[in-house]
Amino acid sequence: MRIVVVGTGGVGGYYGGLLARAGHEVVFIARGAHLTALQTTGLKVESVHGDFAIAPVRATDTPAEAGQADLVIVCVKAPDGEQIAQAIRPILRQETLVMPLQNGIDAAERIGAVVGMEHMVGGATWISSAIQAPGIIRQFSQLRRIVVGELDGGITPRLQTIVEVFENTGATVEPTDDIRGVLWTKLVFIAAISSLGSLTRLEMGEYRDVPEARALLTMVMREVEAVGRASGVVLADDVVEDALAIMDAAAATIRPSMQIDVVAGRCSELESIIGVIGRRGRALGVPTPAADMAYAALVPGELQARGNAAARA
Repeated sequence: MRIVVVGTGGVGGYYGGLLARAGHEVVFIARGAHLTALQTTGLKVESVHGDFAIAPVRATDTPAEAGQADLVIVCVKAPDGEQIAQAIRPILRQETLVMPLQNGIDAAERIGAVVGMEHMVGGATWISSAIQAPGIIRQFSQLRRIVVGELDGGITPRLQTIVEVFENTGATVEPTDDIRGVLWTKLVFIAAISSLGSLTRLEMGEYRDVPEARALLTMVMREVEAVGRASGVVLADDVVEDALAIMDAAAATIRPSMQIDVVAGRCSELESIIGVIGRRGRALGVPTPAADMAYAALVPGELQARGNAAARA
């Protein structure tokens, strides 16, 4: 299959590398020093599941140069979704599938509004991975899981095609008939650890067992659960307990991607991971004081990062 990975960061670089190693034709969209390294020395992956390298690598900073794709995997940060949607339009055929693996709950709708919803499938991933250095991806977590689903439900042949594409990669990829429930369930977890990780700037193991921090984590999770249910999403009765169990079982060294961006002074997914909770909550009349506090504490740094990014542009 011909695959274009848009955003060759920790997530896109890792999954794209697995797909290339499995024999698929993969084009990586990247930029800056990372792009230069990919073009000159290839892609190196350092992983808890085993290191590997891909060379040569086809990489560009212009999606239109990638040629038409069978599958486009979008791994850019959520705020860049609409801009990337415009950029990938030239590489879409009638049958091309577009699978966002972005944090948040509405990535497919935002991209689909530009490229056409007929191309879109929903996707969620559980992985801890980041750019270690130009051309080098470091993957930390035992989990490397993707769930994919049709936005209107059902298990379709094209979902099975995506599952088959990943069959020999080592990643766990599964279809679902309720991708919206999956995305909200993930948000219960990722919003909480992104909030606490970004506020404390500590590894997960350094805050998850502190009683006061755990209470705040649980409050954020309960708020996401409440907003999701008010939105009409079906969530498991023990969704918060499951999220806490996943957190407790995770490697103590994990730092979510939003935290990594916040600490580095980069633009982050604050709006899509935390800001969205308060916005949806206010629209539905659901109080979200813990999420609002986390957002208020983090948004000044986010505004500064955006200003710095605009100045460099």
